[in-house]
Amino acid sequence: MPAFERLQVLLGARRWAGPPRDSVLIVHVGQPNASLLELPEIREWNRPLGKEKRRQGEAEKKGSAMLQLPGGAHLLVCCFNSLNPITFSQMAAMNRSAWSWTRAVLRQAESRGFGTSSMLQRIQKISPSAADAVSKIKSDSTVLVGGFGFSGVPSTLINAVAARPELTGLTVVSNNAGMPGVGLRQLLETRQISKMIASFIGENRLFEKMYLTGELDLELIPQGTIAEKCAAGAAGVPAFYTPAAFGTIVQTGELPVRFNSDGTPALMSTPRETRNFHGKDYVMEESIFGDVALVKVHKADRLGNCTFRKAQNNFNEAMAKNAKLTIVEADEIVEVGQLTPETINVQGIYVDVVVQSTEPKKIEKLTYAHDAMTANSIKRERIIKRAAQELKDGMYVNLGIGIPLATPALAPEGIEVILQSENGILGMGQYPRPGEEDPDLINPGKETISLNRGASVFGSHESFGMIRAGRINLTMLGALQVSMYGDLANFMLPGKVKGIGGAMDLVASPETTRVVVTMEHVDRSGKPKILKECTFPLTGKKCVSRIITDIAVFDCTPGGLVLKELTKEVSIEELKKMTDAPFEVAEDFQPYQVKACDVIA
Repeated sequence: MPAFERLQVLLGARRWAGPPRDSVLIVHVGQPNASLLELPEIREWNRPLGKEKRRQGEAEKKGSAMLQLPGGAHLLVCCFNSLNPITFSQMAAMNRSAWSWTRAVLRQAESRGFGTSSMLQRIQKISPSAADAVSKIKSDSTVLVGGFGFSGVPSTLINAVAARPELTGLTVVSNNAGMPGVGLRQLLETRQISKMIASFIGENRLFEKMYLTGELDLELIPQGTIAEKCAAGAAGVPAFYTPAAFGTIVQTGELPVRFNSDGTPALMSTPRETRNFHGKDYVMEESIFGDVALVKVHKADRLGNCTFRKAQNNFNEAMAKNAKLTIVEADEIVEVGQLTPETINVQGIYVDVVVQSTEPKKIEKLTYAHDAMTANSIKRERIIKRAAQELKDGMYVNLGIGIPLATPALAPEGIEVILQSENGILGMGQYPRPGEEDPDLINPGKETISLNRGASVFGSHESFGMIRAGRINLTMLGALQVSMYGDLANFMLPGKVKGIGGAMDLVASPETTRVVVTMEHVDRSGKPKILKECTFPLTGKKCVSRIITDIAVFDCTPGGLVLKELTKEVSIEELKKMTDAPFEVAEDFQPYQVKACDVIA
């Protein structure tokens, strides 16, 4: 048994009846590496007290002492006996200086008095406040920020950064940049971010406006590539090859990073090196190495061990393991040993600071089962019901934002498919009923969902590993345009940017993952969306297997389009006028398998 027993001091309102009789509690602030008991001030104060009666009287007389140490540090020494209970909050009140670092040692008094052996140091990563936790962040840093939608967003830490307006020139790596009043949107409003590395803009109009008017640099990268850039950097790997984005403007370096104030491009992205492995083309991506990571976890201990809850992991794990300085905010801080070894997702070796989360969890798109069904138009309902017929027993399926996400509710009876979500879910369930919503369970569209029995959760880097490796049998996506040979464009319109998201990764392995596009046949102005050649930037080349619209079903083949189904309300001649690409009629052509009146009730 060591001479000193180590005890963590948790500043709070918990009451402690005191250590064993005639003990001493030493709380140190400000010098974590000092050998406290060797300091002259301590040797003098902790002189042998002599007999029991004198020792008790001295303890009652002194009670506590605040000592000024060299370098401005403070030492709070409290003597206790069984008649001298104290609360931790009272102890904190004794020390009016900042509690930037806390150590505690509990020692049984010996009959000959107090010894002077060196104090055993403890690992203590818990910070008393978010402001203290972010105090070491510097301007011009590369900051990795976890989260997907509102799930797993370190809002407490982001708020603390926003409260430091002197922090500027930040390069922030995150999937997206929050929404008004929430998450990274605040740092856009305070103009603390000079560059975003992200995959998705979504409905964040300020983000889009700042980018298009030259106020903010933006490097748009496929979602899976961002996750892998962080994971590879965490593993010390400087670069890697991925099939995602080959043949797109990401690969060719034609994506604007910065615009002039008049909307003309001022700086373009860097072209990627390409290489062919085993007959398949890949692009080389350099890894990301962060200066700081802001991460949200469910539970953490003073050693920095962390666990996630449900789909809270997303980008957090890869980012936590990447940065030079990793700051974690936890829903709950627990004692060492409460986290079982096999449940720890982020090991303490990666974590530098832990702070208690104080911000409530929010839901971006609260969606219930009934709401999801009634929000669709007749055209969309028809597409959804026809698309559901593509689901086959035993499939692993990934569904994109919009129409695809509604298809599982109408899957043919008696089949079992397992839905995968790129934010880290395998076994995604239906939309919840009122009262069952969970802010840590959302789908790619940021809508609330549930988990099926047998589901599993993991990080985004692992999720996209499943996707790129061809483990997914079928993916359904929306589209702006599809060419006659299966080229897909679904992430950018002239003068408007929503972001790449995970689509480039999802269509990167069409030889193993079947890609089905669901969309209305013409756009709002009546222009065809099926073309000889796409005019918008491509998401993927020759990747689409089947197109399902509100009036027809086409297969994309090496020889061009083949018409498989057509609604009875539209003739072949009318379809040709609505389709800006030639097509052949399949030998097994049949009527559209959903009647106009047979829509979702």
